[in-house]
Amino acid sequence: MNYGDGLGVVTVTYSPGETLAPFVDTLAKATTRPVQVILADNGSTDGVPEAVAATRDHVTFLPTGGNLGYGGGANRGVAALGDDVGWVLISNPDIEFAPGSVDALIEAASRWPRGGMFGPLIREPSGEVYPSARLLPSIGRGVGHAAFGAVWKSNPWTRAYRQEKEPVERTAGWLSGSCFLMRREAFDSVKGFDEQYFMYFEDVDLGDRVVKAGWQNVYVPSAEVTHIGGHSTARASERMLREHHKSAYQYLADRHPGALWAPFRAVLKAGLALRVKILTR
Repeated sequence: MNYGDGLGVVTVTYSPGETLAPFVDTLAKATTRPVQVILADNGSTDGVPEAVAATRDHVTFLPTGGNLGYGGGANRGVAALGDDVGWVLISNPDIEFAPGSVDALIEAASRWPRGGMFGPLIREPSGEVYPSARLLPSIGRGVGHAAFGAVWKSNPWTRAYRQEKEPVERTAGWLSGSCFLMRREAFDSVKGFDEQYFMYFEDVDLGDRVVKAGWQNVYVPSAEVTHIGGHSTARASERMLREHHKSAYQYLADRHPGALWAPFRAVLKAGLALRVKILTR
């Protein structure tokens, strides 16, 4: 399909609280383009998404019909955008945008004609840069990161995977799902998020499939946002960690099927289980 040059923004809401209004309001300074904002709501009970949409003409409240997870909600939001929208920004509702940041992502696309996905520099509330452009996890890096990441922070597998280095514009294996821009053509070419990932690794899987479809994932540090929640949580709940590790195992196991890889999958599963115990004790 031939899309127009319009910009659509999709955020998945689930009782987002006080972060949603700043998300929408800082977005207004992040681009000079008219924006359609879709709040793909997975069952909020705080009334905030409805209130934000009711007071802003360019914002639409879209109930998804249930808690579909991040990828499922985002897919419904993108599907609700008109054919005039050729650029889709998908973001958590607890992101605050620096002035001009979205325009900087779109400008980068002119430098990367095969760029399908563009990710900004993401800062923690403390100002620290979050490593949001990473290598795709291999089963070797996965085993090393799972086994040693919680007790040996500087191990070579974790360092290679996280790609913590000087922020420069470059390609990456995958980009953080907390905030990224896509050509809608690229999003369609991979059929969006794989909804079997309810929570975590949906962005890793998407980045992998974007590259396999012939596109590039491009990290654009000249575009800057701040992630107010998520990454800066000091201690994740055991349930969230288990969900993360379940998705990590699923991602790697799906890509390494068969008897040959069975011993590696077993070591990976054991390493992930040990990591949960260490991080939640």
